[in-house]
Amino acid sequence: MNPAAPTVRGGASRHPLPAPRGPVSEALLALLVLDPTDGADTGAASERLRQAVDAAPSLSDPEVHLTEDDDVQITLLCLYELHYRGLVGVSDTWEWEPGLLAVRARLESVFEAELRRRVPVPGLPAADRASVAEALFAMTSEDSGPGLSHYVARKATVEQLRDLLVHRSLYQLKEADPHTWAIPRLGGAPKGALVEIQTDEYGGGDPVAAHAALFAQTMRGAGLDDTYGAYVDVVDASTLASVNMMSMFGLHRRLRGAIVGHLAAFEMTSSIPNRLYGNGFRRTGHDAETTRYFDEHVEADAVHEQIAGRDLAGRLAEDDPDLLADIMFGAAACLAVDGWASARLLEAWQRGEVALGSAA
Repeated sequence: MNPAAPTVRGGASRHPLPAPRGPVSEALLALLVLDPTDGADTGAASERLRQAVDAAPSLSDPEVHLTEDDDVQITLLCLYELHYRGLVGVSDTWEWEPGLLAVRARLESVFEAELRRRVPVPGLPAADRASVAEALFAMTSEDSGPGLSHYVARKATVEQLRDLLVHRSLYQLKEADPHTWAIPRLGGAPKGALVEIQTDEYGGGDPVAAHAALFAQTMRGAGLDDTYGAYVDVVDASTLASVNMMSMFGLHRRLRGAIVGHLAAFEMTSSIPNRLYGNGFRRTGHDAETTRYFDEHVEADAVHEQIAGRDLAGRLAEDDPDLLADIMFGAAACLAVDGWASARLLEAWQRGEVALGSAA
């Protein structure tokens, strides 16, 4: 496919079924491929899933980090995908099946508790637009040292650049969707601010200009498969946890403050890293069509960060001060969990490893 010709795949392709990574995901996948109306088969499979969840070490031992548990994180991803585009070969009836919702709630309770325990959150600012925005900008500016984006700009090989796209594709090919869950849960000025940001993310109604489509174009330019979920089996638990955290925040009304804070931090830490990512791809000979995704974010997110900090997060705190703590928690969780995932990726590169191995 010619990467210079922007295209958008027809329809909304389902997410492929991933390979299981342990007993919990194995039990879930065995259940999901069954006919949900077949009570006999699904009853036995549901019981096996419940037993696997009960036996999962990371759900009972606080010393075992759920963010590093491949089995539980791929299970959560599958459960969340039922609410997005669905899974290949899986009936949509499973989306609201009470037993699966109970399993998801069990995993989420431990996941959220771990995040609240491990993520450092600074002291709360005053609940007004200016104070909240100032606190968010201060928080996001603290992580200014050399990291993944600086390495990409200066040193990353072609194989490592492809690896970056592979890991980012899990979220970027559905960019904005987890945050969009918050729109019907907000009102007034915060809702308007979120809609303004999301409208840009979706290309103002032009499917070719949607940021997910631009990222797919970048993947094609790098010789990668841009199919939704194509690389789910090669990304690690920390990458899965970063994506699952967004879905968890977005899908729960009680966590609407957290998803707003997450988006604010996400936008505030996007412009400069994307400039560096674009520089890394240009350094290795990629053309303007391949770097368009990164270049678009340099400009767009410089605007979005102001809207997200003041008109979205700041105004939401003014309207509902009870959400202030979760706004700051969501921002801190974005920085922490994405930081863990980036550190794991950079450490792998420094060991000479890439997700696609020699095929990259």
